[in-house]
Amino acid sequence: MISCLSDRVNAMALPMTIAMAKKSRALQEQGLDIISLSLGEPDFDTPDLAKAAGIQGIEQNFSHYMPVSGYNDVRDAVSHKFLRDNNLTYSRNQIVVSTGAKQSIANLLMATVNPGDEVIIPAPFWVSYNDLTEFCGGRVVSPVAGREQGFKITPTQLREALSSRTKVLIFSSPNNPSGAMYRQDELEALAAVLRDFPQVVVVADEIYEYLSYGEVPHFSFARIEGMYDRTATVNGMSKGYAMTGWRLGFMGAPEWLAEACDKVQSQFTSGASSIAQRAAMAALLAGPEPVQYMVEAFKSRRERFLTALRSAHKLHVDTPPGAFYAYVDVRAYLDDRYPTSNDLVMYLLEHGVAGVPGEAFGTPGYIRFSYAASQSDLDRAAERIANALNAL
Repeated sequence: MISCLSDRVNAMALPMTIAMAKKSRALQEQGLDIISLSLGEPDFDTPDLAKAAGIQGIEQNFSHYMPVSGYNDVRDAVSHKFLRDNNLTYSRNQIVVSTGAKQSIANLLMATVNPGDEVIIPAPFWVSYNDLTEFCGGRVVSPVAGREQGFKITPTQLREALSSRTKVLIFSSPNNPSGAMYRQDELEALAAVLRDFPQVVVVADEIYEYLSYGEVPHFSFARIEGMYDRTATVNGMSKGYAMTGWRLGFMGAPEWLAEACDKVQSQFTSGASSIAQRAAMAALLAGPEPVQYMVEAFKSRRERFLTALRSAHKLHVDTPPGAFYAYVDVRAYLDDRYPTSNDLVMYLLEHGVAGVPGEAFGTPGYIRFSYAASQSDLDRAAERIANALNAL
């Protein structure tokens, strides 16, 4: 009955990150010792303060339909977070709470992109940006930034990618998969180019904001003069607060854009989980301090894991200033036997480690490994990776 399915769903692929995790689980169920470093999920549990607030929400009977954009007090908490952490002022009517940051991004693209519109998605990019754009009928334009330029596009690249047909620019900082972070001056240089293209809406994905390690200060694009009224700032609870299963994201945007996203969301899911909203409100009001132990743990793992990976003699390993990924350059290992990074990922899977090939992120020749795993698993994985690569 595949012919009964729509063209849009037939054209949509399963995200490579999820596909690799699925493959890893299947091999583990067969009894194989596979260390999966493919998914971007903190291995910590949700902080107690958020869990307690969720339980309290159940006891207080927050079990009825909620406003589409979120409870007023939750949107106020989001507004408080934006002001405290990002020096951004959003009123309640500029906030939309969604079922994860992914839904926030989907809402934004459905609200802005018409068939044939161009969406600039710098590579490396998060795997879902492209499929969501194409689902909306948009055409993806991807300027590529490799490790030679720190995985960040230049103003010249942005200008060359822009046209009268461009509708949206979407990027993440800290970046998934590379962990790269744009400095304030770099963002201002991109904004200077965008001033010549006033029709372009900017989606700034800041879901990894709290997971930065001090080398590059986090800076929100919407703070730049002239960008606030055309930028949607997306964030959520999954990464910084280890609340992946609660599915709670949010965005701050100009009121006209927030209203459009509210309209889209009202037809797809209505409001996000009432209980997840109560838990998120407590976490947002508490700020980043209660989860600083996670950041310190990831920073420690980053140093140890990357140092161990450098035992692979031809592997290029840079230290990312944010997120929890090692995005390693494997081009020196590609040959007739293993011509692509996807082939090399399959080779490493045979040696007991699952990563995600750079093809998934628009930059072939790289592999992403998540270090959001236990230190013992990371130690074993790094040894397997280095031994396997050195054997080539």
